[in-house]
Amino acid sequence: MGEPYAEDLQFTPLHAQHIALGGRMVPFGGYELPVQYPTGIMAEHKWTREHAGLFDVSHMGPSFLMLAERSGDPEADHAAVAAVVETFVCGDIKGLKPGQVRYTLMLNASGGTIDDLMVARPADPAWSGVLYIVVNAGTKEDDFALIEKAAAGKAVLNRADDGGLLALQGPEAVEVMAGFVPDATDLSFMTYGSFDWNGTRLVIARSGYTGEDGFEILTDAEHAVAVWEKLLADERVRAIGLGARDSLRLEAGLPLYGHDLDETVSPIEARLGFAVSKRRREAADFPGAARILRERDGDLKRVRIGLLVEGAPAREGAEILDAEGGAVGVVTSGGFAPTLTRAIALGFVPPGHAAPGTMLQVSVRGRLQAAQVVETPFVPHRYVRKARETI
Repeated sequence: MGEPYAEDLQFTPLHAQHIALGGRMVPFGGYELPVQYPTGIMAEHKWTREHAGLFDVSHMGPSFLMLAERSGDPEADHAAVAAVVETFVCGDIKGLKPGQVRYTLMLNASGGTIDDLMVARPADPAWSGVLYIVVNAGTKEDDFALIEKAAAGKAVLNRADDGGLLALQGPEAVEVMAGFVPDATDLSFMTYGSFDWNGTRLVIARSGYTGEDGFEILTDAEHAVAVWEKLLADERVRAIGLGARDSLRLEAGLPLYGHDLDETVSPIEARLGFAVSKRRREAADFPGAARILRERDGDLKRVRIGLLVEGAPAREGAEILDAEGGAVGVVTSGGFAPTLTRAIALGFVPPGHAAPGTMLQVSVRGRLQAAQVVETPFVPHRYVRKARETI
């Protein structure tokens, strides 16, 4: 993954903790981060699936977009700040309920994906006119510039990526949280809130990118180490590196920006049509709407698929071929799935080759290996959704 000590790499507030734990540090998204700890990627992956893994994702791009002039009417203020964000995403931001988090896509004029991101509305009416936005690490400078341009004269973007962002993921995450910030266990999947902890405020969302139940915790830099060490003091929690983070999200069938998503890939091609909200579809008022709505009606040339691969893993860039050996597509993410003890991959092929059960082939180091199209996720999601009228 490159030289581990490039001069321009940034450090998260937890850098010294990773070194102390024996983390193998690598460059990622402009930061030096641990790809694994001494136990290794396989053990870290399995620990997260069975217990609770703690990830340093402080390299991501958390921020708060605040309306420049708030009227004091919570609904009007939310609608005004939502209107700013809706100029560059395909999601219904205006329709967010208090405390709700929404996954959406930032689009270019041709309907390609600039980034995928989370946008959330505060639960407290006093904070109406504010949105909590988290973008990807590798694209955050361009994303923040785009947001600021859209917000000019209307809203102010306050970056929060100088602090700590921690992801606590796994089936025991909620039990760990019960001993850390008990009130946060009342959250359901894709909701968030602000909570007091040892004299500071933590922004906690019940979300993550592993397919497991879990939480993402935003703290200022001053308290990041204390939060990290408090959580790691629980015997159910272990530090997990980038390697297992990637294998977990791959098993969960979740796309990774820069690999399965880029500025040529539309939400429909990526099979993220759910992120194009009904109100926005009906209004056709988002970037690239003409292309995306046409593709939604079936006029598309490629779609993202999941593959069970026989033999060695097919990595990004590997060619996908039909049963006769004709090239039909390309792998965008691939690796070994520890939970399934076999190779899996995501990639793009024409719709005619995308039906589950279709037998294809992948080219791995010049050798053809059988691959079967399957539904994703490869490993079932275990998000916790609660029936709540307000969400």
